[in-house]
Amino acid sequence: MHLGRLLKSEMILMELETENPPEPEDASIRDRYIWNIKDSVLKELADLMDKSGRVGNRTRLLRDLQNRERKATTGIGRGFAIPHVRTREAREFLFGLARSTAGVHFDALDQDPVHIFLCFVAPPHDDQLYLSIYRRIAEAITTTTVLEELMAARDEGEILRAMKWFD
Repeated sequence: MHLGRLLKSEMILMELETENPPEPEDASIRDRYIWNIKDSVLKELADLMDKSGRVGNRTRLLRDLQNRERKATTGIGRGFAIPHVRTREAREFLFGLARSTAGVHFDALDQDPVHIFLCFVAPPHDDQLYLSIYRRIAEAITTTTVLEELMAARDEGEILRAMKWFD
């Protein structure tokens, strides 16, 4: 399995539009603040997946991503989040990458901002590929300097070259 080959240049978003708004002073609304940021990122990721032409319904895909994110954060730390879902809206396995130079609050396990979003969606029956890819991504980001390379990339070609860490 070569993850770098699964990512196509048209499935790379060099810079998310989502930014961190000023943090609320009232700690009681922090969860809502974080969710608004997450929701904005998930909308951009659903748009990216939909751009492939291999999504049944973009709105339902977004809902599925949101429901998955409500179960537990996909912000795994070290600057990465791996939003993922098995859904009927994916006609086949789809893999995309989005970057935030400034980083956004995404309720990551280490509470640090997330800079790289590795998003994948798969049909419900695609368990083996889905789980093996998740495992490979988690291994690569904890044992390499891939974050630095992905952040230094100036274009989609450099992003694709940095993906060698995932193979």
